[in-house]
Amino acid sequence: MSSGMPLLAIVILPFIGSLIAAMLRQNARNGAVFLAGGIALSCTILTALQYPAVRNRGVLRIGVEWIPTLGLDFSMRLDGFTWLFAVLVTGIGCLVVLYARYYMSPADPVPRFFAFLLAFMGAMMGIVLSGNLIQLVFFWELTSLFSFLLIGYWHHNASARDGARMALTVTATGGLCLLVGVLLIGHIVGSYDLDQVLSSGDQIRNSPLYLPTLILVLLGALTKSAQFPFHFWLPHAMAAPTPVSAYLHSATMVKAGIFLLILLWPVLSGTEAWFYIVVSAGLCTLLLGAYAAIFQQDLKGLLAYSTISHLGLITLLLGLSSPLAAVAAIFHTMNHATFKASLFMAAGIIDHETGTRDIRRLSGLFRFMPITATLAMVAAAAMAGVPLLNGFLSKEMFFAEAAAFHIDSLLDHSLPYFAMLASAFSVAYSLRFIHGVFFGPPATNLPRTPHEPPHWMRFPIELLVAVCLLVGIVPAMTIKPFLSTAVYAVLGPNTPYYSLAIWHGFNEPLLMSVIALVSGIVLYLLLQGYLAKGVEGPPLVRRLKGQRIFERILVEVSWRWARSLERLFGTYRLQPQLRLLVAFAVVAALWPLYRFGLAMGSHQGTALDPAFLLLWIVGGLCAIGAAYQAKFHRLAAMVLLGGAGLITCITFVWFSAPDLAITQLLVEIVTTVLILLGLRWLPKRFEGEGDALSLGSRVRRGRDLMLAVAAGSGMTLIAYAVLTRPLPDTISRFFVEKAYSEGGGRNIVNVILVDFRGFDTFGEIVVLAIVAVTVFSLLRRFRPAPESVEAPEQQREQNAHDSASPDRAVGDTLSDYITIPGIIMQWLFPAIGLVAIYLFLRGHDLPGGGFAGGVTMSIALILQYMAGGTRWVEARLRVLPIRWMGLGMLCAAATGMGSWLFGYPFLTSFFQYLTVPGIGKVPAASALLFDLGIFAVVVGATVLILIALAHQSVRAPRIARPPLPAATDMMKEDV
Repeated sequence: MSSGMPLLAIVILPFIGSLIAAMLRQNARNGAVFLAGGIALSCTILTALQYPAVRNRGVLRIGVEWIPTLGLDFSMRLDGFTWLFAVLVTGIGCLVVLYARYYMSPADPVPRFFAFLLAFMGAMMGIVLSGNLIQLVFFWELTSLFSFLLIGYWHHNASARDGARMALTVTATGGLCLLVGVLLIGHIVGSYDLDQVLSSGDQIRNSPLYLPTLILVLLGALTKSAQFPFHFWLPHAMAAPTPVSAYLHSATMVKAGIFLLILLWPVLSGTEAWFYIVVSAGLCTLLLGAYAAIFQQDLKGLLAYSTISHLGLITLLLGLSSPLAAVAAIFHTMNHATFKASLFMAAGIIDHETGTRDIRRLSGLFRFMPITATLAMVAAAAMAGVPLLNGFLSKEMFFAEAAAFHIDSLLDHSLPYFAMLASAFSVAYSLRFIHGVFFGPPATNLPRTPHEPPHWMRFPIELLVAVCLLVGIVPAMTIKPFLSTAVYAVLGPNTPYYSLAIWHGFNEPLLMSVIALVSGIVLYLLLQGYLAKGVEGPPLVRRLKGQRIFERILVEVSWRWARSLERLFGTYRLQPQLRLLVAFAVVAALWPLYRFGLAMGSHQGTALDPAFLLLWIVGGLCAIGAAYQAKFHRLAAMVLLGGAGLITCITFVWFSAPDLAITQLLVEIVTTVLILLGLRWLPKRFEGEGDALSLGSRVRRGRDLMLAVAAGSGMTLIAYAVLTRPLPDTISRFFVEKAYSEGGGRNIVNVILVDFRGFDTFGEIVVLAIVAVTVFSLLRRFRPAPESVEAPEQQREQNAHDSASPDRAVGDTLSDYITIPGIIMQWLFPAIGLVAIYLFLRGHDLPGGGFAGGVTMSIALILQYMAGGTRWVEARLRVLPIRWMGLGMLCAAATGMGSWLFGYPFLTSFFQYLTVPGIGKVPAASALLFDLGIFAVVVGATVLILIALAHQSVRAPRIARPPLPAATDMMKEDV
């Protein structure tokens, strides 16, 4: 394995495990646990083995060219800082898997849980190891998506659905801002490569685009790390299972924003804008989170707000732009991950063994579960910053930096006082966690009798608490080498001197620590009477709820504004929408013509062939007739529209474009059949539309005629102007010269599609698959329900009577298929299939290709549906269109990635002649496999749409269904 391959494995293994877990049976609990645990442990070991390579300031890199001309490469990078973060992600992920084995109920679909968890782990590792900023943003958005699935895992719970939606909305919106910010960084630096960006700090800070870049990047980081004013989503994410909370809110999801701030600290920090924005956001988050945590009645709610507060502390440190503050931020990031993960797991054990997380109902648990209580108390003490624990060391560094001078401002001078106040709050809520849960009289009326959990469920907490103790007691022997490696990777030659000694003498940070500890204890004692009342939420800011503001904004944007725009521009009819689009296109085209004019060229046109003129007259009459008949007889309009399409095919042949002609003809056949199936679902005509003498009808048709003439005439003039003027050398010459020498094919059109512009084609087949799935999803709600025992007996009798009647549904009985045309269409299936294969194989050198072959194969399948009906085909031909599309996209992607194995960019093709015995030399190109993927996607997408439409024509049992609530009513209920 090469030096860079382990990095690739660390990212890919979790995604592979996620796919495998998703395919396991939902009761395969132990299999999913061993799979997830094995992958998490393997990634942890692989990450740990890379430490020697980064220990001496080394950097591991692996890069594969993707789109070099745009600076988009798939690159992975590991230095001391990213190694440390990778260990946190994989190591704590491994412990969470073990913990979840005992936490999750046997009734839960555990394989689905671990599929989401592994996918999230892979996305986080993608962020940490990305060496390209665009790639980092891609994985950034994947974490938002998979965290949405994890938070909403218990989707039957309304609070879980709301929390997942809120988290996705906030973090994904921040991700879009981050994408724009990254694009601006790439514009300033001229590259998205992380190494080049990190070496361009002065260039970025001196750029006029620095401020918008900074704001956009900070929006991405602050929303992800739940910083004020975007902090409100994190407490609502506590509706997720506790293993999810322990993982997302200790080392992964919320730490992604912190990771980005530290990663880009060398290039974005050091300015007044950075100081005021980041310090203000961090300080507000630190104080607000700590204050709100004191008054939470739910254990996970207390830990959620304490997480917000500690994230604010780290953000505040980074905002100070001091190297020592950056060291403290990195150190506290590590410490927070250990004690917060252990506290979340302890809260989960309390909930699991007692049946509640409500502090008002919990008391005196120490006598029932002393080991868990001791572990939780040590972790809470680390959170409070008690000496001889890891939290104390990083908090002392925080106090030292808060007391230091940075910028001569009121904000800077007030930082020591705010730091002590927040630390006092931290002591108070930590004491509440310890005293309110584990001491006092024994709790009564608990849902379950409390007792110690299984040992292996407690083991992750024991290990993490041991780390808190060891780092707090002997930091120089435990954490110092790893911290030094991480700090140097971020600060480089600017790394300052710092000491991890436990005792630094009587100094200002120690005095601040003592004041904070004493003040926190006194504050908790003073608040005990108020807390005993069981009031929900903190006083003074109880009404200032971020959820309420979020929902108000959501209602305004997605309901009132959207409804206003719908009333202004929307319509329930397709024709006005098309009219608006065409009118906009005409105006957009007229503007440049008005400004610059339109001059015809000097080239003379060729002589007009009378036969060609007659052909176009026929095509024009078909088009006009289709437009006219659309108001009266839609079937006649479809026939005429097919005639116009046929004339277009002949035109392509006339002008020596056989590829276009074949594609047009095949697509014409498929779309005609599919539209015919969908005609019955078109909306009813409004009153007066079919009346030729109606004044309103005449006005509408005259307006449409004028718009059509304007658009058609404009396109004609532009095309004529382009064709009659001399053109300089265009890119077409390149394709003509390079199609065979570099693409290995004589069919230039096909070589362009599968080689030169293969990435565009790959995107197009993905879009085609998405469209097919969307059509199927939209139509399945109208799909008739199959007959089942749920139908009343008399209804089944009625259905049996209907099947014996002359107007029964197509395909109900075998006698429906015993017709001469049906038999002929069935016999045509192998013949058309051979034609499809022939077109597919010849496409690289002659007209044809994967798209034409796929459409031809789709026609063969359509004939089977027409001959036998949906039930017969689905019973005898297992088409499985979703798998066709999935395998097609995988085949196309694998073909593109195969070039990476030989050191070439994505989708670089290779061709040579193979000698086949008895045949001779046969051309073979890797693009053939890419074309095979296109073939499969086209077949799958076409058949899926066909199935969605064909099932609408099958007679359904007459079972009443409850109406769906209106979208606006659902929104009102949610709010």
